[in-house]
Amino acid sequence: MSYTPARTALARAGVLTVSGLAVVAFAATRPAAAADPAGYQNIRINEVTSSNNDTVELYNAGSTPVGISGWKVSDDGFSPQSFSPSSTTIPAGGFVTFNSPKGLGDSDKLVIYSADGTVVDRVEWATNKAKPAMARCGADGTGAWVTTTTAATFGSANAAGCPATIPAAGKLRINEVTSNGSDTVELFNGGTSAVSIGSWKYVDGDTSHSASSISSSSPSTTSIAAGGYATFNSTIGLGGNDALFLIDGSGNTIDSVTWMLDGAKPSDERCANGTGWFRTATTATLGGANSCSGASPTPTPTSTQPSTGQLLGGGGALTSGCTPEAATGTGSAPAGTVAWPGGLDVTIADNVCAFTTSTGPEGRDVSGLAFDPSNPSTLWAVKNKSWLFKLVKSGTKWIPDASWSATGKHLRFAGGSGEPDAEGLTIGGNGHLYLTSERDNDHNTVPKDTIMEFDPAATGSTLTPLRQWDMTSQFPQLDTGDKDDANLGFEGVAYVPDSWLTAGGWIDPLTGAAYNPANYPLHGSGLFFAGLEWDGTLHIYGLNSDGTLTTFGTVATGKTSVMDVLFDAGTQRIVATCDNTCGETHTFMKVNAAGVIVADTTYTNPAVLPVGNLEGFAIAPAATCVNGAREAVWSDDGVWGFGSGTSSYGHALYSGTFPC
Repeated sequence: MSYTPARTALARAGVLTVSGLAVVAFAATRPAAAADPAGYQNIRINEVTSSNNDTVELYNAGSTPVGISGWKVSDDGFSPQSFSPSSTTIPAGGFVTFNSPKGLGDSDKLVIYSADGTVVDRVEWATNKAKPAMARCGADGTGAWVTTTTAATFGSANAAGCPATIPAAGKLRINEVTSNGSDTVELFNGGTSAVSIGSWKYVDGDTSHSASSISSSSPSTTSIAAGGYATFNSTIGLGGNDALFLIDGSGNTIDSVTWMLDGAKPSDERCANGTGWFRTATTATLGGANSCSGASPTPTPTSTQPSTGQLLGGGGALTSGCTPEAATGTGSAPAGTVAWPGGLDVTIADNVCAFTTSTGPEGRDVSGLAFDPSNPSTLWAVKNKSWLFKLVKSGTKWIPDASWSATGKHLRFAGGSGEPDAEGLTIGGNGHLYLTSERDNDHNTVPKDTIMEFDPAATGSTLTPLRQWDMTSQFPQLDTGDKDDANLGFEGVAYVPDSWLTAGGWIDPLTGAAYNPANYPLHGSGLFFAGLEWDGTLHIYGLNSDGTLTTFGTVATGKTSVMDVLFDAGTQRIVATCDNTCGETHTFMKVNAAGVIVADTTYTNPAVLPVGNLEGFAIAPAATCVNGAREAVWSDDGVWGFGSGTSSYGHALYSGTFPC
């Protein structure tokens, strides 16, 4: 629908229904920039209760403060009314609360307007769904609308009041929207099961509009598979500055988005895909993962946050035997590499010389890292002198979990022999740990490229693999009798779920057709991508329960080497990490339209990190997001940092932030 200046901002509100869900879209009728404050579209209703004082919480998902003086609120039973917020300015990542000027019903809706009358956000709930409160869970401002299970958390992050499990419908997101004539909306299902949307609806920012059914829009959509996308063209029409609201079949809001004038041309997209906040896209990618290319969503530096950031923490005297080692062989970053998209500051996140062991008293060699997706408060770290550590957070530091082992557990190959040169680490779909090894340190001139499966619940100080898969014969170029060549094997590994591969339309190299997991009945629920340091390629394997394996082929990362690999469900990308060999970079990879896994975007490290053997890299799950960011952790294999006399000397771990 085209923009009509004569219409008031409150005259456009509609709802679209898709099986059990409704979407509402709001469009202002005059340029919001004329009176609305910059960044108003980033203000989200974050929590509301229809009990006691009928309290409402607003959250600023943007990177700049937003003034809300003169804003108003309405519900189903009263027209827009002034309210008295706890503050007239909401800082970036901050909260403001107020009590509704009139009572909110057991089933009701709440609409927030700017001083100019533009609809900013809206939420609806069915009977008793706002008791004790209805809140965004998973991430403030961007999470799913869920009825809380404990006392409300007004004025602070919602996580403490959220249920342990988000309903399947809560995993569905408005992911991209256009206001360019076709007025196309894209939905994304970030969950693990299909969601029926046959009764859901949507509505725009014109409050005179009725909601429209998704199932009656074109093309008709009634269900979205796990990891899948659905698009439809709005029958209501979306304005140059507008909003869209998604509502389930029971009348509960699922998601919403608001955009400023021309903010949805060519489209307004979530970055990171499926989980982050919205920004204007460089190129629309309807029906697939968002490109998230172009300008970084990093907050604008202020006088208290220099553009180069700060390296915080660290220090301490080296312990006996601890011997940092400087890196060599620094190379260039791949062409097109862009700046780190997360926070500028980084904190040294371990005690000095924290990883000395009997087989590695020098304290070096922490390599692969992986957050536990089922328990994000756990970070696993593997040391290539045959040790595994379970780490937990203590203040700003990651320290060994004493209840598991205060000193780490010693790793062995199958049968209890050898000293695995363990480099990479990932958590499989069964919750077990899968580690790569490139050599047996007892015979370090001979390659031994293997993936080993360990049960993290196993007792004792030594861990022996449940299963072990040996791929050494696939890499004869490493078997030269030279320990340096043997040391260029498997560095990292990532478990990649079948659901992501099938949703993206990955073409199985063995069949030339779309990947069908059922063709490989013994492989579990995903494939393993092992990174080869020798040439930077990823090697894809199905690890079968009978001890055999299926080799699917290789993926080019565009790098000369690779040191760690992970699958990030938040961005829906495979990430290949390289240390100073490739300019300290992380390449995010996607399945393209041809069904091939290709490089999408490559980021550098934060500017304050040292250039060295930063071999390990992990990003916390999206469920940990706070104020639009989640933790990222790096490991320095050489514990050299910036060298002797600096705060980083003797430290292995660094902690920063990555956008949600």
